[in-house]
Amino acid sequence: MMSDGIVLTPRDGASWRFDPGALFLEFLLTGGPDDLAVWDRLHEPADLRDWVGASRLALAGGDVTADDADLEPARGLRDALWRATRAAIAGTPAGETDRATIELAAAAAPLAPTWDGWRTPAAASAVLSTVARDGLAVLAGPAAARIRECAADDCRLVFLDTSRPGARRWCSMQRCGNRHKVRDHRSRHLEEQ
Repeated sequence: MMSDGIVLTPRDGASWRFDPGALFLEFLLTGGPDDLAVWDRLHEPADLRDWVGASRLALAGGDVTADDADLEPARGLRDALWRATRAAIAGTPAGETDRATIELAAAAAPLAPTWDGWRTPAAASAVLSTVARDGLAVLAGPAAARIRECAADDCRLVFLDTSRPGARRWCSMQRCGNRHKVRDHRSRHLEEQ
């Protein structure tokens, strides 16, 4: 039922796989509130189904019923999860309104598991409930202290640090970690000259 992340394609076109470590963090890749609104990818029901198909849920987008009425709750949940995630990173509690939004989504019936994946067709509300429950499990527990933002100055991706020592700094060693190492190497090389 689970995959190893979502394929991201930045403006430079160099696709790479990003595993944020949790389903709800994958959902944050669809945009967000405030300064993240420019990245919003939930404009029509097909966008929500596309995200489901790319996510670790491993459901075909066509296995999810979604319509225009599902978009506002999806964006509202995503934005509340973003604010709660930022609060966790800052070591502060999530706001009451955001907590209530996440809890309300989690209260709906979640996806129903089967031997081969999930019972389909699945309603968008079940997908959102499953995402909200995943967010609650992490954000309301000890794992919240392991949510990190990538250390690269030009990267806003967040992830759950599942490394044993809890010292992960980069969204991906193949992307930001490697770019950091290259910059350090060049800087040292220039200093030696």
